[in-house]
Amino acid sequence: MAARIDHLTTSGVFTLDGGAWEVDNNVWIVGDDTEAIVIDAAHDPDAVTAALAGRRLTAIVCTHAHNDHVNAAPALAEATGAPILLHPDDRPLWELTHPGRAPDGELADGQTLTVAGTGLRVLHTPGHAPGAVCLYAPDLGTVFTGDTLFAGGPGATGRSFSDFPTIIASIRDRLLTLPPETVVRTGHGESTTVGAEAPHLREWIDRGH
Repeated sequence: MAARIDHLTTSGVFTLDGGAWEVDNNVWIVGDDTEAIVIDAAHDPDAVTAALAGRRLTAIVCTHAHNDHVNAAPALAEATGAPILLHPDDRPLWELTHPGRAPDGELADGQTLTVAGTGLRVLHTPGHAPGAVCLYAPDLGTVFTGDTLFAGGPGATGRSFSDFPTIIASIRDRLLTLPPETVVRTGHGESTTVGAEAPHLREWIDRGH
């Protein structure tokens, strides 16, 4: 059976730089009836475990280490035995949420994760966070962008560990070069496509200055 994409939304609090905000997060599960990976274990490990429906979890992949994307990761790892994977440039952010509990493995640009016979290529896309990554699954016609690219624009860069010119370069060079029909599955909110977002690049750059 080919890999499929399951989706659930979890709710909780994002905290950084002394602020706190109520947020809804997209949790993406890619796999078949036997095995799966989770992209961004957010807020509610029990809800994620229930969505797995008994499948073997092979990895918990973090698109970046803001607390709302990783706060359920250790509990999910303990429940399932799956390793937590994070780009090493985001370790300082990770430590803010999980001091003393290191991720189990590192993500690297160009690396391919395979689940249910389907490859997901890691794209290092810093800007929203230093170690932010996207996961491109050409066989599924989709890219999981975390908080790098949303429907309507780039992720926020007004807080610690973020940089606007860097996120624009990441989107321009790593995401808008994908086929225009590629579905962009985001960390929050609705999905979009590369083709829908590409025409707005100049507008985002002008708005950022």
